[in-house]
Amino acid sequence: MANTLSPPPRPDHLFDRVAILFAGGPAPAANAVISAAAASFLRAGVEVVGIKHGYSKLADFNPEEPLVEGRDYIHVTHRVLARSRNTQGIIIGTARTNPGKHINAPADFQDGEKIKPLKNVYDALQSINVNALISIGGDDTLKTANKFKRFQEINSEECIPVVHLPKTIDNDYHGIDFTFGFFTAVEFLASEIRNLIYDAEVTKTYFIAETMGRSAGWLSYGAAIAGEASLVISVEDIIDDYLTEESHTNEAGELVTRKVMNIERVVNRIVKTMLAREEEGKEFGVVVLAEGLTEYLPYDYIKGVGRDDHGHISISQVNLYQIFTDLVKRAYEKTTGKERFVKGLQLGYESRCAKPHAFDVMLGSQLGVGAFRALAEKKLNGVMVSVSGQLELHYEPFENLVDPETLVTIVRYIEPASDFHRLARFLETHVND
Repeated sequence: MANTLSPPPRPDHLFDRVAILFAGGPAPAANAVISAAAASFLRAGVEVVGIKHGYSKLADFNPEEPLVEGRDYIHVTHRVLARSRNTQGIIIGTARTNPGKHINAPADFQDGEKIKPLKNVYDALQSINVNALISIGGDDTLKTANKFKRFQEINSEECIPVVHLPKTIDNDYHGIDFTFGFFTAVEFLASEIRNLIYDAEVTKTYFIAETMGRSAGWLSYGAAIAGEASLVISVEDIIDDYLTEESHTNEAGELVTRKVMNIERVVNRIVKTMLAREEEGKEFGVVVLAEGLTEYLPYDYIKGVGRDDHGHISISQVNLYQIFTDLVKRAYEKTTGKERFVKGLQLGYESRCAKPHAFDVMLGSQLGVGAFRALAEKKLNGVMVSVSGQLELHYEPFENLVDPETLVTIVRYIEPASDFHRLARFLETHVND
């Protein structure tokens, strides 16, 4: 039986310097992940550098303008890591730069222009003697890690192994049950929803609260259940019954047909909840909407709205909550002949750097240690670290998580009629829809 008190073994000179990079939106317990990963390597005698602000500097690297320590990267030491696992923020910063944004099919790896940002990343890491990379981020960052690995397999004789650690408060990741930061974000948003309920009750108000959750409803559902919201609606709730087809001419003059939500029907569902609550003597409430519904708005609502490097609509330019606030207010008045004060607001950004929940610190720490075990102990490349059960480590190959032809990941939705999905419906005011 192995000695459970043994320190991490010294890697047999597999590499001398490891880089840690964080990309995408912040998440609580980010520093637990970074700290546990870095400390594991430092104790094994491996140097660690933290790349500052994601891929932003690496993707534009020019050998004539070398990376600058302190500005572009830092040497991570035990002193830097002191008492950092429970701290807020991200000690190496983050950014959304996507060096793989021009790579959309395997053939693109043969195109010199399209792979240039990925080559810049490789050259930049080589220039500071990095020979292993830990990528921390969401599904877009996972796609980038996979593209970086595949770029090297095709274009480089000496590969920098890459291991990815899953991050998103949205919790919509295949290959892992819960991502670090999710429970902290749920608790933070739930506390805000509970505050809103008290406000709503004393003022006879309905709040329409838009929460983060671009693709799936995990965060909005979790916050609504824990916050005792009146109703929650996410992408999963409209996919089967609330979608219709719409054709329009886009800014480029092209005819586009896409699935959009039947917004009138969604609004009527909210109004029915309000009326059902009034029958119970409740003239107030909080309705939670996931921001991912924005992607399904009819074209008139999103015309001219830009998209980011990953192709996502710029949600901040749309104000989903305000659209629904106006529509719900009018529909309620039309149905009842009465006025009802309806107020909209957006929740989410304030949860991304909240003080991390103990579970997220434990989960994040194990993922960080998992990066060490994957690279140093198991000599793996191109895997995502995952946990299950009693924080048992698993290593999911990129090929199991990213489509080999389209190079995109698959969103993990809440399963319709699953017990988690039914829990929210069970706790809400019953409505015959």
